[in-house]
Amino acid sequence: MERFALIRNVTNEETAVVAASIIDYLHERGCLCTVSDEETDVPDSTQCVIVLGGDGTLLRAAQKIFRREIPIIGINMGTIGYLAEVERRNMKDAIDRLISGDFSIEERMMLRGKIIRADQEIYSDVALNDIVLSRSKPLRGLRYVNSVNGKYLNTYAADGIIVATATGSTGYNLSVGGPIVSPEAQILLLTPIAAHSLISRSIVLPGTDQISIEIAEGKMGALEEAVRVSFDGGSPIALNIGDRVTIRRSKWHTRLVKMKNTSFLETLRYKMREA
Repeated sequence: MERFALIRNVTNEETAVVAASIIDYLHERGCLCTVSDEETDVPDSTQCVIVLGGDGTLLRAAQKIFRREIPIIGINMGTIGYLAEVERRNMKDAIDRLISGDFSIEERMMLRGKIIRADQEIYSDVALNDIVLSRSKPLRGLRYVNSVNGKYLNTYAADGIIVATATGSTGYNLSVGGPIVSPEAQILLLTPIAAHSLISRSIVLPGTDQISIEIAEGKMGALEEAVRVSFDGGSPIALNIGDRVTIRRSKWHTRLVKMKNTSFLETLRYKMREA
């Protein structure tokens, strides 16, 4: 590889210094590197996107370029960093390996979510980690009516619902008690947030299924903009009672550059020790 684009977490001032160091290092080795942000497109000639930040920055980068499936490598400037696997102290070695081709590519499943209002699609987007529905009004209990492949599954009375990929199983899904799944698995995780029941649990479904979640009235009755939905933690979109969100596997993938030969379980054990 010799043509790179760099995306950094602009809220972390330290990444500006590290970014300049990476660009200089690449130029010294005869490579090209452009800097991209939310307003700047990644050039068509880019062979790899280098992301400086934590997993949140990498998730935003994945959404930015998902249709092009350019390989992404994350240099962790955050805390745990399940996706951004290269630590700052090892970044020059990682860059040398990128240039020489000493790496592998891991394809990660993505989700495609659509918002349906009055039988009309009003919005759609993709997510690498998860699509999250959560209440936007305090002290308002709501019900989420869940169907799979057009057939009724169950109804959660809960503060929200997470639909996650295996990649996203170590994110918000994990923090609310959902299962951890190896990222190679092609599955959908349906996990309630603060369910008002003693028997509500996560449900694991095949990646070929389609989930439909309808916002239903709670005990307090109908409420406009009662729920919001976000894709990989992005800006939330308001939902009304009766709206539906349909979620299925996207035809697109996120391609992550892997430098280490360690297994998922080894990585998990190491990251959990840091948490």
